[in-house]
Amino acid sequence: MVFEGSSAAISHTGKVRSNNQDSGFSGSNLFVVADGMGGHAGGDIASSIAVHHLEGLDHAFPTPAEAERELREAIVDAAHVLVDTVTERPELAGMGTTVSAVLMVDDYAVIAHIGDSRVYLFRDGVLTQITTDHTFVQRLVDSGRITPEEARYHPRRSVLMRVLGDMGTDPEVDAFIMQTQPGDRWLICSDGLCGVVDDAQTAKVLRQDLAPGRTADMLLKLALDAGAPDNVTIVLVDVGGRHPMFSGTATIVGSAATPKGIEVPVARPARTGWFQTGRQAANEPSHFEPAAEYLEELIEEDRRRARRRRVWWFVGFIAIVAVLAAGVFAGYAWTQTRYFVGPDDDSVVIYRGIQQDIGPISLSTPYEDTDILLADLPAYQRLSVEQTISARSLADAEAIVDNLRQGTP
Repeated sequence: MVFEGSSAAISHTGKVRSNNQDSGFSGSNLFVVADGMGGHAGGDIASSIAVHHLEGLDHAFPTPAEAERELREAIVDAAHVLVDTVTERPELAGMGTTVSAVLMVDDYAVIAHIGDSRVYLFRDGVLTQITTDHTFVQRLVDSGRITPEEARYHPRRSVLMRVLGDMGTDPEVDAFIMQTQPGDRWLICSDGLCGVVDDAQTAKVLRQDLAPGRTADMLLKLALDAGAPDNVTIVLVDVGGRHPMFSGTATIVGSAATPKGIEVPVARPARTGWFQTGRQAANEPSHFEPAAEYLEELIEEDRRRARRRRVWWFVGFIAIVAVLAAGVFAGYAWTQTRYFVGPDDDSVVIYRGIQQDIGPISLSTPYEDTDILLADLPAYQRLSVEQTISARSLADAEAIVDNLRQGTP
């Protein structure tokens, strides 16, 4: 049956790139995000081919299993089209695209995924990432070598391990079926959103339960406020909920929305100045699928980075300990320039240091026993000595002792 709910699709070039290599599709049953790679033109074409090749699946299916089979086959067919396109246009060699698709069939969501675009499910106030990124850093996270937080800022975070492209006609696609229910919100997005907006911020927006179009606008604003260094594409799907409606005409966004046969001109080089450079990020691939030997180099590089990080942590720890030790030594040295007069058993003693102790550690030592007996002192002087008398220097302490000596019989 036709999916009952509401949806929205939006795509933006971002604040750095000069063209949009993303494509998005929101139909009656099918919802797709594709993030192209391979230079200024190649990424546009790859994501557009993928979306247009999949849009024929935007109809009702008798069973989720049949929908999963046809969705997987359509993605493989799209890989063949990409290979044929590169054969005809060799200048596009190396182009490719991620694909994240959700096909609604009755009470089920059929999901197919390759690359690092993502599918999220927001249910009962909790946002859950459904797909797994096919990236180099995700493998590092899965193996426990780095944390998810470290992965967000890893210099190789855009290196893809799997992608739909001209490298082969048998892509390894993740495909599975999940049950869905009224009130679910499905979010499909390129890494232009999830790469700069963390899941906590995304969930906060989704909890407002606004209409899909308004929610997509708010998520896009978060990405733009965070700098939006890459293209941003968002497809949001509500199952029933507060904004139910039968999805109407399909919405196509991004490069796939450009009519066929129309060439999009390359943007003029940016002006250079104090705060701008002539380099245009749009002319560089946003992702890269490496060869096997390159992956070995990356793994070895990551090992070196891990070793350097451990060395710097150790050096930093030693430096902190050294600073603390120097501070303690300097403080103790200062205390040894102080003197005071106090009791020791039955006599008056000049002490070097200060009257305070640090736990069991005494900060003073006897310097000179004056041989003045406490019992020989008048009561008021004896009390002063027992409470200790601070001296500004050794000479001052000796002067205090002389005054006490004069008061003895």
